[in-house]
Amino acid sequence: MCHEPRLLIVGLGLIGGSLAAALRVSGFKGQITACDPNANEVALGVEMGLINAGGTQLSQLLDGVSMVVLAVPVLAMERVMQELSEGLSAAATNVVITDVGSTKATIRECAERVFGCVPPNIVLGHPIAGSEKSGVAAATPALYANHKVILTPEPNVNAEALARVKVLWQACGAEVLQMSVERHDQVLARTSHLPHLLAFSLVDTLARQDERLDIFRYAAGGFRDFTRIAGSDPVMWRDIFIANRDAVLSSLDDFEAGLARLRQAVESGDSDALIATFDRASHARHYFDTLLNKTSYQAEYHMQPQGKVTYRVSPGGQAQGRLRVPGDKSMSHRSIMLGALAEGVTEVKGFLEGEDSLATLQAFREMGVAIEGPHQGRVTIHGVGMHGLKAPAGPLYVGNSGTAMRLFAGLLAGQAFDSELTGDESLTKRPMGRVADPLRLMGATIETAEGGRPPLSIKGGAPLKGIFYDMPMASAQVKSCLLLAGLYAEGETRVREPAPTRDHTERMLNGFGYVVSREGDTCWLQGGGKLTAGPIDVPSDISSATFFLVAAAITPGADITLEHVGINPTRIGVINILTLMGADLVLEDEREVGGEPVADIRIRYVPLKGIDIPVDQVPLAIDEFPALFVAAANAQGTTRLRGAEELRVKESDRIQAMADGLAVLGVEHTVVEDGIDIVGNGNDQVASYGGGRIDSLGDHRIAMSFAIAALRASDTIVIDDCANVATSFPDFVALAQRIGMNVSVESANDV
Repeated sequence: MCHEPRLLIVGLGLIGGSLAAALRVSGFKGQITACDPNANEVALGVEMGLINAGGTQLSQLLDGVSMVVLAVPVLAMERVMQELSEGLSAAATNVVITDVGSTKATIRECAERVFGCVPPNIVLGHPIAGSEKSGVAAATPALYANHKVILTPEPNVNAEALARVKVLWQACGAEVLQMSVERHDQVLARTSHLPHLLAFSLVDTLARQDERLDIFRYAAGGFRDFTRIAGSDPVMWRDIFIANRDAVLSSLDDFEAGLARLRQAVESGDSDALIATFDRASHARHYFDTLLNKTSYQAEYHMQPQGKVTYRVSPGGQAQGRLRVPGDKSMSHRSIMLGALAEGVTEVKGFLEGEDSLATLQAFREMGVAIEGPHQGRVTIHGVGMHGLKAPAGPLYVGNSGTAMRLFAGLLAGQAFDSELTGDESLTKRPMGRVADPLRLMGATIETAEGGRPPLSIKGGAPLKGIFYDMPMASAQVKSCLLLAGLYAEGETRVREPAPTRDHTERMLNGFGYVVSREGDTCWLQGGGKLTAGPIDVPSDISSATFFLVAAAITPGADITLEHVGINPTRIGVINILTLMGADLVLEDEREVGGEPVADIRIRYVPLKGIDIPVDQVPLAIDEFPALFVAAANAQGTTRLRGAEELRVKESDRIQAMADGLAVLGVEHTVVEDGIDIVGNGNDQVASYGGGRIDSLGDHRIAMSFAIAALRASDTIVIDDCANVATSFPDFVALAQRIGMNVSVESANDV
């Protein structure tokens, strides 16, 4: 709630009038007065109930004012500030002055000329909201709701003054941000000023043509939507373009260069250049929506539930049916990376359209690769060759994917341009020194945040040399990172792993015609080769299949067949472990697709027994353990896991996260540093444990594991923070319902 006793708004148009309207709706108790050169606007404001009083002479309205909001055109700011400096007494130091101008450097200069400096009680600001309509008659209390207001305070700003301006805008429903004046003007030149300039220019160009009546008569909705902003106040925008001239010209230069490239592509019939531009723009627009709506990219792309997502899973249910789960996430990442670096066109089938994989697609689009799709799991990649990537305009965002960040680190270490890798909040907590350190041994220049965490800054143009790296811990991501860097390194890159890890990178590189050799626990390649495009059929992800394997393994009467699942020998730990626990699991129609072994997996219920999980199976099932913990809770006897320290540094500390959830359900367990003991309560006739509320910590595998657990619970399991399931398994809930589970989804928008 804003508690200013008397607020003065100078300029009672759309912006100033909407501010008054929003404050009135919020329950503002103070006096609101307004100054405007048009007496009719002031009278209308009083008549609408927006202001208490007002006038046309500023000097007559300053007595007792506690805050002044300047909502006048940019080029009128200096005159108004001069009147304020003359009309406010020297003792009025508690009066806060703020503004709503779209360009801040010019307004700051006005204050410096009038006051000698920017006084501590002046807080410059800009609400990112507006309309093509103008005047107080267009005022609406909803104009600022869920919009951003950017404040650009000076270093000497009075803390209380800043806080009062924040409260003012928050009372209107706005989100208040801060940035420097210079950054604000550059950002707004590109996101607001340039689009308005283009809209004015396009409409003016068409309006001066002889066929203008037909052009406007037959224009469709897209033309209307794009040119709507050309109806904005011409005087205001003239002032903005003059005031922010340098930043506008810089953004116009960038646009003209892009337009020239597009013209050349149309003129020469360059299909790849056109599809690259259009696809990059299309998906960037989707990404923009995710930022605007505060959703995930996946939520926007596939209309998934937005905001906070909760699963509510009723106890019991069935596990019956024949399913094909999404494509393997590890292979989906690699198919895009290698397809982009190949010569020719790569057609991918079975691509996982999850959050992480889509982020990888977008990153390559930002580096100039033409990519069509995804559409129903199909993606077409127009490769640019080993040295064809272009410098991205900004940091490459890889979402929640540790795989993408670590593999990108190796790939980008060999490029000629500088790059930066960043991700979501969860990813910024994960260790990246394990790839940065060996890459530095190869000659790469990489900087990380404190503790070896993201973001990663990679200096381009560093000559790489092959190394022999003896990995201290088993990690397919580290191995793949070094092999990708080795593509660009002089000589041989050789990696030894202490235990077997997934070998998708080696298999796929060979599939693209780049020879990777292996002997025992060591693989190697020679730098300086090339990749040749070819078709890729991505098998179903065994990590995604695991949830339904466990669902069938724990549910009496269950019978599930999972189709076209990848059974790469480095990934089948879950199959081996469930078999050791006594599961009735059969591989059917085993075959090879694109160098990867696949099969249909049929699993039927039989009682499971607890086991000591063999240490050599741990790296082969590292991502599947959350679901296997649920199997253990339903087995007869104790299941013991050791040698799984890697689980501590996944999207969450998965050992502790699962232990906390098991405790809620009432499952007896003991946590150790590198594993856990779980005492199962398997019984064909009764539930194995209770229900309760689980915090998934935003970890998709934790969320899905406890959803499966409800099949043998005695009460409802509610799982919070499930939005990230879209990272790996966007159709999980639909498939869970198809096999007979009682799962429903609640989003923040439902509450």
